[in-house]
Amino acid sequence: MSDTTIIDASILLAELKHANNDMSKVIHTIQQIAQQTNLLSLNSAIEAARAGEAGRGFSVVAEEIKKLATRSFSTTKESTAIIENIQSKANEVMAARTADVAYDTIDKIDRNLFERNCDAQAWAGFTQVKNALCSTATNRVEEANNLLKTLVDIYEVYFDLYVFDTAGIIVAAGVHRELIGKSMADKSWFQEVKTANTITVTDLYFSAIENRHTVAYSCPIRNDANEIVGYFSSRFNWEYIYDILDSARIGKKGTIAIINKDGYVISCPSRKGILTDNLSSLKAAQCAMNGETYGYTLEEDARGNTKIYGYARTRGYNAYKGKSWSAIVSETI
Repeated sequence: MSDTTIIDASILLAELKHANNDMSKVIHTIQQIAQQTNLLSLNSAIEAARAGEAGRGFSVVAEEIKKLATRSFSTTKESTAIIENIQSKANEVMAARTADVAYDTIDKIDRNLFERNCDAQAWAGFTQVKNALCSTATNRVEEANNLLKTLVDIYEVYFDLYVFDTAGIIVAAGVHRELIGKSMADKSWFQEVKTANTITVTDLYFSAIENRHTVAYSCPIRNDANEIVGYFSSRFNWEYIYDILDSARIGKKGTIAIINKDGYVISCPSRKGILTDNLSSLKAAQCAMNGETYGYTLEEDARGNTKIYGYARTRGYNAYKGKSWSAIVSETI
């Protein structure tokens, strides 16, 4: 088998269940035969009784037929219980796997966003970044702009990087240099970082500047005396999160989505319904939103199909505490 071949466990489990269903049909047929055999035994016993002494031998045969029918009933009952147990275990295996996929997905996202967390804090300490606010050199802004643009080009996962003064005025930018001199003081992300005086991370939002969805990482810039002289802020390219979702090992009939703390979809393979579709009506989503870190539920969809929903809530990674997001994975039983 090629290393690139993805084994769809949900399909394998579905095939197992189909095989079980076929076996159930066979057992049902055996039950019908047993019923007919039992009826034949009863009729034979009646006829043997009518025949009197001449039917005594046939009476023995009728009794043996009855015993066979009774044993058939007992065996099919046991077989049915075994098959039901196999089907139940197959569902449990699929459910556990679905929850594992949700857990693995949100963990990968946490690790990715932790790196973005580290980037912002590290770059806020770069000399060119601090000089844009502290130095009096005439080329200080140009040097900061060039550094930010170089970082954007090298790391690729960012739309842009910015330096702000304490009043929220853009001092330097990697890409959108036309924004230099503009005030962002009224933006909630700026007010949050200014209040916190430590690194902050926004929820996913739509950036009018980029015309795309992004997440902003912002942190203080400190001078050599450890005084806050401004703020550094990055704009993460959310498309890179889809690399994680697109590689998630879900079945062909399965779905996966990342939801925020309010249940709104912030990522799904179709790229549709972002920040508009809400999954909070699902019990699985409710469990995750209420703080449960991992698990699964069985729920019916609008068409009456039973689905397994695996869920996992962000735990954060190292210094990155997470945003109370959750992964929701579904598989049709």
